[in-house]
Amino acid sequence: MKPKVYVTRRLPSKRAMDLLFKYLDVDLREEEVPPSKDEMITHLEDKDALLCLLTDKVDAETIRSAPKLKVISTYSVGYDHIDVEEATARGIYVTNTPGVLTEAVADLTWALILAITRRIVEADRCVRTPGCWRVGWAPDFMLGTELNGKTLGIIGLGRIGTAVARRAKGFGMNIIYYSVTRKENLEKELGAKYVPLKELLKEADIVSIHVPLTKETYHMIKEEELRLMKPTAYLVNTARGAVVDTNALVRALKEGWIRGAALDVFEQEPLPADHPLTKLKNVVLVPHIGSATYETRAKMADMAVDNLLSVLAGKRPPNLVNPEVLKIRPLEKVKMIELEE
Repeated sequence: MKPKVYVTRRLPSKRAMDLLFKYLDVDLREEEVPPSKDEMITHLEDKDALLCLLTDKVDAETIRSAPKLKVISTYSVGYDHIDVEEATARGIYVTNTPGVLTEAVADLTWALILAITRRIVEADRCVRTPGCWRVGWAPDFMLGTELNGKTLGIIGLGRIGTAVARRAKGFGMNIIYYSVTRKENLEKELGAKYVPLKELLKEADIVSIHVPLTKETYHMIKEEELRLMKPTAYLVNTARGAVVDTNALVRALKEGWIRGAALDVFEQEPLPADHPLTKLKNVVLVPHIGSATYETRAKMADMAVDNLLSVLAGKRPPNLVNPEVLKIRPLEKVKMIELEE
């Protein structure tokens, strides 16, 4: 009998889906919206594995309701939607998909930087609105901000932050960064300077956020931090919405504490169409599409499935979030399948 897996959404990779059906008894959820908590609990009662998305809340109660569960593979880099502590205590392996989306998210970060500093979305809307574009060219029409010679402040110099910094060199920008640990090995390569967070906020013309959501980073950027920024500065967030205090950001944009913001992530997703952010001209909003390329999403699917199958085959998965679980339930006690070489 094959091990049972609950897959909360169809994955955009034929290889990934074929592997799942080859080795496992698959309970595939075809709906687009995330499953409710009750639905998750019902489907996990007899499952050995879960393949979920970042929109699927896997809390302690859900985990406790799945006595046979041995692995949770999330189709995402972030895993703040999973109670990793509870999973670990119950000997459940948690895996994620880091690395493969680095370049895609860095590309989108720069798309947002260019969009907000050169007012691309606002300009596009103007062309489409009767009466807005009245003169072919005018000296003070749709003025934006040049990047050459400006300072980019990166909060979190991990994989994605580093990729963003590499692109900044091509725009002739000065790079400063703040990270929990200083990355002296990267400073020479990137021409980047480490500064404390408050100094970064004061100096940067563009602040780009690249930290995971943790207890320490929740509302890391709130009113106090936003008021430190230049009135000509921009905030860009492609990390997690809750790193920024949304209410404080709305005030900052309305009252001119900063010039603008560009956001791919929000505290509430989907963002309601009538949210105060949607009424502002000095903000660019996109619907959490940082990794949304054909290439990246397929690689993420393959990685998520490889992680899951590795655990069930008694092998250490390529991307293990909670290595301490190895002491609680060794891999030889998890092994349920034999993978073909």
